[in-house]
Amino acid sequence: MLVPSRRRLRLEVWIVLGLSLGQSAVYSVVQLLDKMTRAPLAQGTSTLNRSQSSREYFDLTYQLLDILFALVPVVLVIYFLTEHRPADPAGGTFRGGTGASAFRKLGFNFARPGKDLLQGLGLAALIGIPSLGLYAAGRALGITTAIIPSALDSYWWTVPVLILSAIRHGIVEEVIVVGYLLDRLGKFGWGMPLAIFASSMLRGSYHLYQGFGPFIGNAVMGVIFALIYTKTRRVMPLVIAHALLDIVAFVGFSLFGEAIGLG
Repeated sequence: MLVPSRRRLRLEVWIVLGLSLGQSAVYSVVQLLDKMTRAPLAQGTSTLNRSQSSREYFDLTYQLLDILFALVPVVLVIYFLTEHRPADPAGGTFRGGTGASAFRKLGFNFARPGKDLLQGLGLAALIGIPSLGLYAAGRALGITTAIIPSALDSYWWTVPVLILSAIRHGIVEEVIVVGYLLDRLGKFGWGMPLAIFASSMLRGSYHLYQGFGPFIGNAVMGVIFALIYTKTRRVMPLVIAHALLDIVAFVGFSLFGEAIGLG
C-alpha cells in the first residue's frame, strides 16, 4: 500500500476543504460580517433553499445540478481514502483489487441498515428538539437571524428536491467533516480531542451566516457526532440523522410554514 507523506496529506485536505465546506466557511464568515454591518443580526434573514429561476424547469435543472456537483468532493474523498496498491511488477493483480474500500472504512454502506436507521432516528431526536430551543433563545438574544429553510416556489418537484437537498447535506457534511477529516487529522499526529475540536469548529463556522446561535448549536452537534463516530466507526447513522433533521426542517417549512405564520 502506498502511504502518502504528511505534506501530501495536508495539501490533499486543503484541496478537499477548498472545494467544499472550507470554502463554505469562508463565505459564511464574510456573510456574517456583511449582515452585522448592515443591521442587528435579529433583523437579518438566512434562506437555505432558494429558487434560482422564475421558470419552473430551469429552476428544477439548477437545483438538481447544485445537488449533483455538491457531491463531487465526496467522490474525491472516497477516492483519497481508498487504499490504492501499487501494480504487481510481474504483471499480475493483487487479491482484493485496488485496495480496501473507503465505504467500508467510513462505515458508509448498508452493512447494518436496521441498526443504522435506529441510531439515526435517536440522534435526530437528540439533536433536533434542543435545536428548536436554541434557535428560540438565539432569536430572543438577538444573536441569530431569522432562518427560512425553503424559499422554493410550489411545484410538483419541490418536496422531492428538498428531500434530495437534505440527503445531500447529510452526506457531504458527515462524510467530509467527520469521517474524512478525523482520519486525516489522526494521520497528522493530532490527538482525538484536538481533532474533534477542529471538526466541530469547522461545522459551526460554515453555519455562521445564520448567526452565533447556529454556530454554537452546530459545533455542539459536531462534538456529539464525532464522539459517536469514534465509538462506532460508522458514518451512516450520522448521515441518516442529519438528513432526517433537514428533511423535517425543509419539507415541514415548505408545506406548513405559511399555515403557522412563518415565511
